[in-house]
Amino acid sequence: DERGTVLYVGKAQSLRNRVRSYWQKQAGPSDGDRIRSVVERIVEVDYTIVDSVSEALLLEANLIKRFKPRYNVLLRDDKSFPYILLRTNHDFPRFLSYRGPRRRDGRYFGPFPNASSVNEMLAQIQKLFRIRNCRDSFFASRSRPCLQYQIGRCTAPCVGYISREDYARDVAAAVGLLEGRGNEIEQSLAARMEEAATALDFEKAAVIRDQLAALRDIQAQQVVTSGSDRDVDV
Repeated sequence: DERGTVLYVGKAQSLRNRVRSYWQKQAGPSDGDRIRSVVERIVEVDYTIVDSVSEALLLEANLIKRFKPRYNVLLRDDKSFPYILLRTNHDFPRFLSYRGPRRRDGRYFGPFPNASSVNEMLAQIQKLFRIRNCRDSFFASRSRPCLQYQIGRCTAPCVGYISREDYARDVAAAVGLLEGRGNEIEQSLAARMEEAATALDFEKAAVIRDQLAALRDIQAQQVVTSGSDRDVDV
């Protein structure tokens, strides 16, 4: 409206037809007053183009929860979409899939459109950075590495095979990937690989080389937009 307050958030495959319908259609008795009340207050319409129905649903839900528009049904169900949760109450934190009210301590990433996309991202994080995925009780009871270490999906912090500082660096890199800073993480890994090679630690350099290759594969699968000098929604 004229004060910049969001009145309504909607979505449609044809935004042109959807917006035009509010001014053109003859509303019935049940919804006529509501539609007229919205239209009389509108001074500006903003829109965002997304690539899929899933993205449209996520964006609509986030905007309604953020702005609480007067003419939308407020979405009060915090269990709509899954998140990735980083539990930070441990010396060696882990990432896990989470669905529910965001009241647990830690950092949340998301929302994601479905559980399978969360599981895919968690698998990529484990493959790239070898972050542990075991429960804290399992972690505390270990006296030797589990199968995840044997197959190269964990650095075995439970038995001291990695320092707290190095593990924290891997967690920070995983957070960077979730925040979309893949290029920055790639540069950091390349510098670490050169450092290891200079120190003649070729085994460590080979591990980081494999991480770099996996990261580049992931980035190649992502959709990117370049060559634009205007503001865009990503």
